[in-house]
Amino acid sequence: MTVTIGDTPPPDGREAPLRVLLVDDQQLVRSGFSLILSVEEDITVVGQAADGAAALVLARDLRPDVILMDVQMPVLDGIAATAQVVAENLARVIVLTTFDRDDYLF
Repeated sequence: MTVTIGDTPPPDGREAPLRVLLVDDQQLVRSGFSLILSVEEDITVVGQAADGAAALVLARDLRPDVILMDVQMPVLDGIAATAQVVAENLARVIVLTTFDRDDYLF
């Protein structure tokens, strides 16, 4: 188990829940993912953002383990935001898209 400074493992010896940041410009999509993930005991949604710029601010502040990132969003798209997240080693990113375009993959 990896414990970051300030993190305290649960007293019963279980690993701490996976910390997830949801990023999508559609509130309904974010709410749906949050609802689905909320039933999992080993996953905690720590924040939500509607664009890539807000996601970067939250990722730096909340330090999630994983970011579920939409591709097309206003202000800063998911591709540019993911590149910055990776460059700063903020979290692992799972890119969400409904597009069937190879140029969104890297």
